[in-house]
Amino acid sequence: MSAIYTTDEYGRPFIIVREQDKKSRKTGIEATKAHIMAAKTVSNIVRTSLGPRGLDKILISPDGDITISNDGATIMSQMAIENQIGKLLVELSKSQDEEIGDGTTGIVVLAGALLEQAEELLDRGIHPIRISDGFERACKIAVAHLDKVSDVIPWSKDDTSDLFKCAKTSLGSKIVNKCHDQFAQMAVDAILAVADLERKDVDFELIKMEGKVGGEMADSALVKGVIIDKDFSHPQMPKDIKDAKIAILTCPFEPPKPKTKPKLEITTVKEFEELQKYERDTFENMIKQVKDCGANVVACQWGFDDEANSLLLQHKLPAIRWVGGPEIELLAIATNGRIVPRFEDLSAEKLGAAGTIREVTFGTTNETMIVVEDCANSKAVTVFVRGGNKMIVDEAKRSLHDAMCVVRNLIVDNRVVYGGAAAEISCSIAVDKEADQVSTIEQYAMRSFARALDAIPMTLAENSGLPPIETLSFVKSEQIKQGITSLGVDCMDTGINNMKEQFVFDPLISKRQQYLLATQLVKMILKIDDVIVHKSDDQ
Repeated sequence: MSAIYTTDEYGRPFIIVREQDKKSRKTGIEATKAHIMAAKTVSNIVRTSLGPRGLDKILISPDGDITISNDGATIMSQMAIENQIGKLLVELSKSQDEEIGDGTTGIVVLAGALLEQAEELLDRGIHPIRISDGFERACKIAVAHLDKVSDVIPWSKDDTSDLFKCAKTSLGSKIVNKCHDQFAQMAVDAILAVADLERKDVDFELIKMEGKVGGEMADSALVKGVIIDKDFSHPQMPKDIKDAKIAILTCPFEPPKPKTKPKLEITTVKEFEELQKYERDTFENMIKQVKDCGANVVACQWGFDDEANSLLLQHKLPAIRWVGGPEIELLAIATNGRIVPRFEDLSAEKLGAAGTIREVTFGTTNETMIVVEDCANSKAVTVFVRGGNKMIVDEAKRSLHDAMCVVRNLIVDNRVVYGGAAAEISCSIAVDKEADQVSTIEQYAMRSFARALDAIPMTLAENSGLPPIETLSFVKSEQIKQGITSLGVDCMDTGINNMKEQFVFDPLISKRQQYLLATQLVKMILKIDDVIVHKSDDQ
């Protein structure tokens, strides 16, 4: 109600009319179309980034930080989108990234294509619920067809060539494609180093990504151990330590301080000297406790002053200070050591063990890092990425993470479908075929779903500089004629359309997740028919 009938204290009637200018409202088809328009706009932004020839986007934050990427999840998460439906697409790509790690661009393009087709059906007067039901039915057919056309790729710890090919496919569209083989091999080696093959599980916490600006991408390497972006606390400490026994401390090298704010008055020289002596004795005692337990290296989460540093050097005890929380945890896991919160708790059993600890210097700027190798627990690894500038290093780290996610997915489920949009074209044909046998109005929605799947090969062809409609028509007709479901868009212009021969693979669980999540989101958007926006006073 926009008006209320009431009376004053004398019983005289009057009407209060509510203020309506602070509320805007859209209903019915108008609301649905506004949502579709917003989602299509967001989808079109990442559309040109799809495939191995996809283009990069440059994103500038309010602080002036620059990110260059063609990774769908990165682009979406860094765009400041105000529209609520646009935010749903951001969440869509984020959930694909968190669950699968790859295919974040494809899922947004597919959702945009489905909404585009839904808009045409709405114009023809079909009810949104019937469209949703048709899309749901078509999605089930497409997912079942993916299972039929999937291939199992055999792999073992000794033969990882197929895992390598899949990692290479993921890296094809990334900035690192000039070091294609090296990065793909690093991704495979890193995942197999930490994977629990019996449980088919991979713990990404054991893989640390470390980047350093300078050098070229080819200098990147996989270190079987931990890299800490610090140096030894004193320049005269030894730079290379063999058979290291590491005391991992989260307590500071300094005299204990009361929790309250104390007030200490020193009135004579003798009192000052006593305080100095107490501090020195405390440091000596701490170092003695570390030495007595057999440690020859100290990694400390906190800092220590020059006096403690000098005493550590005198006692020939190399130390690393200000080691971050995640790094100290990884160091403990890698060296099979325990993190010790008090000096009194130190014992030989709690020390970490490593074959070598060395300090590495880069370039002419005296930038150093500490490399801990030949650790007691070989399951912790560090991927060390080099590049000409920070943007390249960051994008290389993101690309490598995507490739590692692909390898991890294949360890969980080693079934693959073929890339180059071969799976989409094959599913589109299957959905079209099934739609002919449906007598209800849902057949229109099913055909629209098939056309939305065709948007992926058309986008791939367009981004690769090929004529989109001709390319799709040719590949589709060849798939039907030859009955080969691995025929796709030849993005790299090799002259071969068979993705099996080109070794272009996609994990089945990634593709299935794309279809299911995109359909789910589109159904949700189609079911919204009323938008009420309350504007704030300052607007």
